[in-house]
Amino acid sequence: MPAFSPVISRLAPTPSGFLHLGNAVNFVLTWLLTRQAGGQLHLRIDDLDRARLRRPYLDNIFRVVDWLGIDYDRGPSGPDDFLRHHSQLLHLPAYHAVLRRLAQQPGLLRASRRSRTGSFDVAVPLETPGAAWRALVPAGTMVAVNDAWQGLRSLPLGALMPDFVVRKKDAVPAYQLASVVDDLRLGTTLIVRGQDLEPSTAAQLWLAAQLPETAAFNATRIQFLHHPLLTDAAGQKLSKSQQRPLDAGVLAEQGGPRAVYEAVARLLQLPAEAAESLQTLLEGVAT
Repeated sequence: MPAFSPVISRLAPTPSGFLHLGNAVNFVLTWLLTRQAGGQLHLRIDDLDRARLRRPYLDNIFRVVDWLGIDYDRGPSGPDDFLRHHSQLLHLPAYHAVLRRLAQQPGLLRASRRSRTGSFDVAVPLETPGAAWRALVPAGTMVAVNDAWQGLRSLPLGALMPDFVVRKKDAVPAYQLASVVDDLRLGTTLIVRGQDLEPSTAAQLWLAAQLPETAAFNATRIQFLHHPLLTDAAGQKLSKSQQRPLDAGVLAEQGGPRAVYEAVARLLQLPAEAAESLQTLLEGVAT
């Protein structure tokens, strides 16, 4: 399925909860597409949200990777190696450099903080302590994405995310900006996401286009694939907060990794026998 060469992709979990079946399916799908193309796979853990980071959640990421039987070419060997040598905190200077350049663009950012009653946001100067910075997306802004799963998409960013956060009130760069900078640093050419993250893709493409130093993050250089989401019996998308049991996540899945392989096979419309193993899945993708 990937058409861009060389293929460089990444697993990009957040240690804010135990990984669920949907996360595991994304991991396996990303691994399959990267390996089928002879590409390189990074493990990139997004840990800027320090308020929700817990060591058991971080440990769980490595346990799930091992449990699934997948491998990656670059990234931390374990939780301690991650914290010492791969944390996003080590890249704060690069994020802040892009934030400073964005702040120099007239009319691009605004700062806001909660009113004294906490009921609404108040616009304040960018240098105000404790203020969040938001990117001001013009009304009617559309972002084109040539999606490998769905074809050409035109996403209404002006309606979906009209003023998304790029720096949080604690002065830490927000997800949309950090993700762009990280993918440029890794040389990413394939991004595999769930369809619920289409607005994030649009926000990142639009944001990157605002500066020459981030303009290489674009749909000409990077192939995007937004796969359908897994749902529960009620038709609701799976999330870390909804999974049961809360203290185990996908590792408690009945049937073990085979349950993940079967979900991937259904997603790719492969024969049931393709779910026997990672190897049979890989063979199924290649045919």
